[in-house]
Amino acid sequence: MKIFIDSADIDEIAQAYSWGIVDGVTTNPSLLKAAVDKRKAKGETLDMEAYIAKLLEISKPNPVSLEVTKRTAKEMIAQGRTIYKRFNSIAKNVNIKIPVNPAIQVNEQCHFDGINAVKVLQSEGIPVNCTLVFTPEQALLAAKAGAAYISPFAGRIDDYIRSSAHIKFDKSDYFPEEGIEQNGVLLHDNGIVSGIDVVSQCVEIVTYYEYKSEIIAASLRNPRQVREAALAGAHIATVPFGVIAQMLRHEKTFEGMKKFTDDIVPEYEKLIG
Repeated sequence: MKIFIDSADIDEIAQAYSWGIVDGVTTNPSLLKAAVDKRKAKGETLDMEAYIAKLLEISKPNPVSLEVTKRTAKEMIAQGRTIYKRFNSIAKNVNIKIPVNPAIQVNEQCHFDGINAVKVLQSEGIPVNCTLVFTPEQALLAAKAGAAYISPFAGRIDDYIRSSAHIKFDKSDYFPEEGIEQNGVLLHDNGIVSGIDVVSQCVEIVTYYEYKSEIIAASLRNPRQVREAALAGAHIATVPFGVIAQMLRHEKTFEGMKKFTDDIVPEYEKLIG
């Protein structure tokens, strides 16, 4: 499973790449603005365009997702083309984030505008990360439209299931892959019992029908959820910097290292330098 860092902070991204285990980056406009504002607050002089260019260079040759902001197919296609034309020449690693369904209300007429935008951009050779996926059927349509990447939001599904049941929680709290019961009833969202469950079903669909799309397990909140995404067969997990940093930690590893350090044999250490 590939790991994409979910961040727009260049310092975090560079640090994660230095560890040798990161394969790409996912961003959104809010993350980019926060990263630029953080550097401006320290006295740096830079604009959004220059910052994005630097981010792409740091990530080369690994893919970086840049997101559109409009909601009609025509506007999203235009923005996708503009982003790709302006930035892809820098490091040849841009892909465009398109929402699977840009509608805000049920009675809007733009439900399929995202899928239409995915189809058009992919047909022009512009790779698309189809985002805000919450159901396997949304993933199916994104795959049929040719999306290079499909991003089911595991953590947000967990939040939604708990919120719907009026369960208090912190976003970093672990949510069982097999779901949770309330008063003897298994909680679910139209048959989906957890965020990892939706990831697993999306993987099953693209694998069974041999679509070329890769499933990105998105909105992961803790190391155990990353583990479960890997076991579910996700092609990619997009993980915040803090969660990546936690993935190597275990009390027995610390204990073992202390014992190894205490047991160092001087003659052996001198031999190996």
